[in-house]
Amino acid sequence: MIWLTIASSAPGKQGHLDAKAGEAFRTGEGSSATALLLDEKGTVGKLYKAETTPHMFVVNGTGRVVYQGAIDDKPSADEADIKGARNYVREALDATLANKDVKDFQTKSYGCSVKY
Repeated sequence: MIWLTIASSAPGKQGHLDAKAGEAFRTGEGSSATALLLDEKGTVGKLYKAETTPHMFVVNGTGRVVYQGAIDDKPSADEADIKGARNYVREALDATLANKDVKDFQTKSYGCSVKY
C-alpha cells in the first residue's frame, strides 16, 4: 500500500511547501505518508477536483478512485472527537484490500479550501 500526500498550494499561497519544508512536514508531523508530491501548479489537485485540505482519495490497484471525501464523519479539529468518529478512509481501505466494493464511495470533504 502506498500513501501519497499531495500539496497543491501555489507559491505565495497558504499551505505552500518547498522541498525542504515538504520533507520536514512529511517526516515531522507524525505522517505515515510514503511520499509527498509538491504540486505547485495544482495539476494533480485539479485533475482529482480536490477542494479542501484534506480531501482524501483511495485509489485501487487498477488506478480507479474507489473513495473520495472526508477522513471521517466529524468535521472537527478536536482530537477528542476522533474516538467516536466513523473513519471513511479506513473503511474504504479495508473494503478495497478485501476486494469488496466501498459502501460510501463519496462523502463531503471538510477543511480549508485548497489555494491553487
